Amino acid sequence: MSETSARLLNLLSLLQTPREWPGRELADRLRVTTRTIRRDIERLRELGYPVHATMGAEGGYRLAAGTAMPPLLLDDEEAVAIAVGLRSTAGHTIAGIEEASVRALAKLEQVLPARLRRRVATLGTATVPMPAGDGPTVDPEHLAVLAAAIANHERVRFRYRAGAGDLSRRLVEPHRLVAAGRRWYLVAFDNDRDDWRIFRVDRLSEPFATGARTAPRELPAADAGAYVRERMRGMAATYRAVATVHGPAEEVAARLGGPAAGRVEPLDEGSCRWHSAPDSLEWLALRLALLGREFTVHEPAELAGYVREMGGRMTRAGGATETEATPESPSGNTPGG
Repeated sequence: MSETSARLLNLLSLLQTPREWPGRELADRLRVTTRTIRRDIERLRELGYPVHATMGAEGGYRLAAGTAMPPLLLDDEEAVAIAVGLRSTAGHTIAGIEEASVRALAKLEQVLPARLRRRVATLGTATVPMPAGDGPTVDPEHLAVLAAAIANHERVRFRYRAGAGDLSRRLVEPHRLVAAGRRWYLVAFDNDRDDWRIFRVDRLSEPFATGARTAPRELPAADAGAYVRERMRGMAATYRAVATVHGPAEEVAARLGGPAAGRVEPLDEGSCRWHSAPDSLEWLALRLALLGREFTVHEPAELAGYVREMGGRMTRAGGATETEATPESPSGNTPGG
């Protein structure tokens, strides 16, 4: 690297610190004249860096925000701090920035010198995070490998443990990582099964990029998030419910969330019947419970049983016996059952 190029990189690194730099201070730092600093500033501008200058005794130079983000120049301590922070973010799901943090970590670790990678690994080994709640843990190294393979359109091999405990080796073309709650999912085309698959990242081990490049495939969905939602919905048992709710139809329909929740038909001024849209037992029971009205489940039998079980748990949690807390409705049926 020439002396001028090295000096320009050092100058750019200084200007990326959020402050205004007097020309004399920059000259002293780089051991050149203020005239050389002015020439170097012009070179940076020609390269597209928006360097602003202010005149006067308190004036100087600063790097402003431009239309594109310039390459960041980090010293050793800054690089280690960012890598450790990104690892922490990747291991603890934070809404909105999960995949971005993994992509940034993959880029940074790819260019870190070996001595800094060792420092980051040492800090990771010595640090024990406290999870925000129960949930599977994901190795940030695995996320970094998968994110890099997605960016490079490379096939990946890994060992995978299915929900039933069966182990297998997989060769896939990774498409996207999807964070849902505290779980990470890999959407990929499985070469051995010749079809798209979803893999829980916490269940895979020993991932490595094979180096074999592939042309991007078209996902059979609008995006990876929609694909994961649809597949998970398809794997979960769904039910249609019919229930009588003791409340005005207009009020009940509004509290259920409108037509998307199903059909509400009035029976009389004070009661109505709800025909639900397909959903899980848990969500159907929760919707009914949140109405704040007495109700009777007619079908399916699984929902009636689930509501009775949930009611028993709530009763025991409140410290009362079920007979004390469950009066009979006028029709003789147990409300909610």
